Formats: sequence, structure tokens, C-alpha cells
Amino acid sequence: MGSRPPRSEPPVRTASPRRRSPYRGYVYVLPAFAVYLAFAVLPALHTAYLSLFEWDGVTLGDWVGLGNYQEILQDSILRRSVFNALVLVVFFSFVPIALGLAMTGLLARYRRPGMGAYRFLFMLPQVVPLVAVGVTWRWLYGDDGLVNQALGAVGLDGVTRAWLGDFGAALIAVGLVGTWVLSGLCMMLFLSGVQKVDPHLYEAARLDGAGPVREFVSVTLPHLRGELAVAMTVTTVAALASFDIVYVTTNGGPGEQTTVPGLLVYRLAFSEGKVGLAAALAVVLGCLILAIVYLINRLSRSES
Repeated sequence: MGSRPPRSEPPVRTASPRRRSPYRGYVYVLPAFAVYLAFAVLPALHTAYLSLFEWDGVTLGDWVGLGNYQEILQDSILRRSVFNALVLVVFFSFVPIALGLAMTGLLARYRRPGMGAYRFLFMLPQVVPLVAVGVTWRWLYGDDGLVNQALGAVGLDGVTRAWLGDFGAALIAVGLVGTWVLSGLCMMLFLSGVQKVDPHLYEAARLDGAGPVREFVSVTLPHLRGELAVAMTVTTVAALASFDIVYVTTNGGPGEQTTVPGLLVYRLAFSEGKVGLAAALAVVLGCLILAIVYLINRLSRSES
């Protein structure tokens, strides 16, 4: 009698994996988006809406359309404030980035004991409140302040002056305060970027006879494009939206030599009762910041 063929077992059905909804990730983003919408987007839209009215903040406003924006273009003080902010970009952005690159080249190449202390000292202005920074520099720039005392000690008594009260030097003096505050931040950003550079690239450059400058330009600088974009964005926004340092040191004086848009927005809204005009200036300032940040990001991406 022949053996019976073994009975085949029915195939085991495995449970198919559940398809995840493509919108599931948005659920996790929703709380943060709700906060951003409530505290950033809606106030910005409301500011743009107020900029279309002539309003003192108390009574009913009158619709003026784009009249506030026309006044910004025609008012010399408002135009001057925007120009002053662009001048501060040089001292708040370009100079700190240049100094940060120089300090990064020195600290990264010539490593010595105690470098942590140098980094702490350079970063110290970032942890000090800007109001305290402004008060300190206002004293340093005074008639008998440390700056004039140092100039007198080296025989430059003819150069001494009330720096924050001088029409020709006040804006530069305020800009140098921003340079002191932001140089350490730029240096720390660049030092963090240097850590990702392959040490073998430096060895290869030295074998090819590259000196310190050539090594920095050819090896270090190309690897800092991302950090440069971040530093330029942060410092440019700090310059265009500056308020604390200017308010504490000069309050826009002498005359309107150091008046910036942030200070004017405060004055127009809370001192002069021109909330609509202040909102229009804030909108212009915000658009200017967004345009410059967008340009910086486009340039950094094209170079990379």
C-alpha cells in the first residue's frame, strides 16, 4: 500500500502593516504652530491692519489707506532713521564678523593652555543685559570717562570729546558698542564650525607650503559658509531692530543723529499717540529685515 502524501498546511496570513496617515506628522506640529500663529502671525497681521489708520490708540481711528506709508517716504526723520539702521549694519554685522574670523584663525591655529578663558571673555558681552551694556558704555564715553582718559594718557587730548553728544561721532560710538557685543558671538559660531574641519586638510595644506593666512583662506573659510550665513543673519537683524543700546546711551540724540526705526516706533506709539504711523514704520522695518535675510540665505545657498 502506497504512503499517503503529506497534507499541506494552509498558508499563514500575516497582518499587513497599517498605513500611516500622511497628515499624522502635522498633529505633532499643531501645538507649536498654534502658539506661533497666536503670538507672531496674528499680531503681525493686526499691525499691518493698524498701519492703514490714523489712530491715537484710544479713540476711533480714521482710514487713511497708504497715507502712513507715504508719510514715511516724505518725512526726513523717518528716512534718516532707516539710514542710521543701515549704517549700524556695518558696525553690528560686518565688523564683528571680520573680527570673529580673525579671532577664530588665531585661537584655532595657535592652541595654548587657557584658551577657554579667552573664549569666556569674548562671549561675556552676550550674557550681560543690553541695558547694563548701554549704561556702562555711556559712562565710558563720558567727558571724564575711561575712553577720554586713555586718549589723554597717550597725548591725544585734542581728540577727546563727549562722544555720545557729538553730532559726527555719536552714531559711530553707538555702532562700536554693537561691535563689542556681537564680536564674541561671531567668534563662537566660527569656532564651532572649525571643529568639523578634517585635520588632514590642514596637514595637507602645510605640506604644500601654505602659510597661516593661506591655510585659513583655502581650508577654514570654505567650511564656514553655513556659520557665516547664520552670523550675518543674526547680526543684521540685531542692527536693523536695535533699540536697547540706542535708547540707553543716546535716546536718539544728539538731534536725530542716532535715531533708529525701533526707537521711533516706540516714540510714535507711546509718546506721540501716532499708533497708525508707528505700525506702518514697523511693517516697513519688518519687510526690510525679511528682504535682507532672504537675500543672505539665497547668497549662502548659491555659494554652497
